[in-house]
Amino acid sequence: MSKKKKRTQYVREKLPTRPCPITVAGIEEIDYKDIELLKMFITDKGKIIPRRISGLNARSQKKITRAIKQARNAALLSFAAGYVEQDEIQE
Repeated sequence: MSKKKKRTQYVREKLPTRPCPITVAGIEEIDYKDIELLKMFITDKGKIIPRRISGLNARSQKKITRAIKQARNAALLSFAAGYVEQDEIQE
């Protein structure tokens, strides 16, 4: 029988973590009606920006994602584009 080689384990250095922009700004509640905040986390094509790029922590990313989806269903945000301009009703 042949002997098995032991695998060496490499220790990966931790990268410095950057603070979450939502918690730094002091925003406690993420609301689906706050379109200006949600637009910051949507691309031009209407996709939600991933966590590794936006710098959000997991809890804030889940809240932002949920709020974006609620705003899309309430027709405040478009599914295809980042933001839909609302026309004012003229009398």
